[in-house]
Amino acid sequence: MISVTKLLCDTEYFGDSLRYSQDSQGQVHGTTAGHGPVVVWNCTRTCNLKCRHCYSNSEAKDYEGELTTGEALRFIDSLAEFKVPVLLFSGGEPLLRKDLLQLASYAASKGIRPTISTNGTLLEPDTVNFLKNIGVGYVGVSLDGIGENNDRFRGRRGAFNAALKGIRNCIAAGQRVGLRFTINRNNYKDLNDIFDLVEQEDIPRVCFYHLVYAGRGSKMVEEDVTRQEARAALDLIMDRTLDFYRRGLKKEILTVDNHADGVYIYLKLKKTEPVRAEQALKLLRLNGGNRTGVAIGAVDWYGNVHPDQFTQNHTFGNVKERKFGDIWTDAGQPILAGLKNRRSLLKGRCAQCRWLDICNGNFRARAEAVTGDFWEYDPACYLTAEEIGQKN
Repeated sequence: MISVTKLLCDTEYFGDSLRYSQDSQGQVHGTTAGHGPVVVWNCTRTCNLKCRHCYSNSEAKDYEGELTTGEALRFIDSLAEFKVPVLLFSGGEPLLRKDLLQLASYAASKGIRPTISTNGTLLEPDTVNFLKNIGVGYVGVSLDGIGENNDRFRGRRGAFNAALKGIRNCIAAGQRVGLRFTINRNNYKDLNDIFDLVEQEDIPRVCFYHLVYAGRGSKMVEEDVTRQEARAALDLIMDRTLDFYRRGLKKEILTVDNHADGVYIYLKLKKTEPVRAEQALKLLRLNGGNRTGVAIGAVDWYGNVHPDQFTQNHTFGNVKERKFGDIWTDAGQPILAGLKNRRSLLKGRCAQCRWLDICNGNFRARAEAVTGDFWEYDPACYLTAEEIGQKN
């Protein structure tokens, strides 16, 4: 995750203390010294929508074998013991899990910051007020276009209006909320409209995700943006971020799942604001690039531990059988051990890239999806051969 506002404007938000800290350097098991990773928990696979890019292949049906309330409470205890700073409740649709509010409240009581990733259609006023009162730090609502474009992508007419109503309910209650937008060829032309929506609705945060080829999203490889479109998207995101800042509009803008963005932002700044560019480079080096298997991990609805929520084809253990911290620090798992010190394992463009210290090989799930090799180059890197310093 890259904070565009931090790199361009030197703003400060909660997540920046985890992303850009001296204490994060050299860590192999967590975000900062003495802490575990941010954990994404797909607490249920059930969902009331059917999104085209869903990495969990969720549908509107019950799935057997999900963690019980008792197992979930013990799991949260193990996260607290490992000093996990943030627990992101995801899905499916997490608000369809009947004990979600109890579990989020319990996480908060254990000193873990609970956050929620939702499609927003179930954010009724009573629910939102409860989330606010128990200390949910953030609610991320997924929108993948404006109006009918979002509805086509999410498989249900009216999904956009329902999600927008949920966002408005959060803002009215004082619950921190933001947008999550997955860039692809079908919606990248909506980017300007998304920024307009953020301003019109006074939404304080938006995360622009790059498409990851997992689950139903694995069928969308040909629908990803081209390298030129990716660069144009970042140009627009940078321009609109700076426009917000110059007009005094406090908005946190981030991009997710493609650390080529950090390099691209630095190279652009170097041409126009060399002092700011050097400050950005220092921040990017503190961040260290993709930290799947280090500063972020995932647990699915059955309790299986994965490198991240998109890489569910690699499992390291199950929290019903072992504590999360014991699984996360098990050096006997080749993929997990490799992720913690991956540079000598990377191949192709990634191995030759001069920005490895601020990208760390980008996203392994995409590399494996396209090449069949977990350690090959990430095909979504849009930097040119000249920019990465490729030798041949």
